[in-house]
Amino acid sequence: MAGFGLPNFGQLTEAFRKAQQIQQDAQKLQDELDAMQLEGQSTDGRARVWLSGNQQPLKVSLDPSLLSESASSVEAAVLEALKSSYAVSTGTMRQRMDELTGGLDLNLPGLGG
Repeated sequence: MAGFGLPNFGQLTEAFRKAQQIQQDAQKLQDELDAMQLEGQSTDGRARVWLSGNQQPLKVSLDPSLLSESASSVEAAVLEALKSSYAVSTGTMRQRMDELTGGLDLNLPGLGG
């Protein structure tokens, strides 16, 4: 079979073993990301937003002094905090996924890799 450019059975077995391990690790990572509370805040720190590692909104905190300002100022601060928390959350997820899959070689000989 190796003459037709197909990987040998040992390579396939190892690839399946790696895939199973990654699946188990991915579920663990999913649970860890769900449990995270990642904070982002406006530049002045008066608006803060927390998201999970999976970008699920968790809570918002607004400094009382912010509430005495115009609606557009409050909206801008909340949006800024939301963008900040989203950047932290997606960055954390990306980093953790890279750690999970970093050592995996998905290119099997003979399968177009």
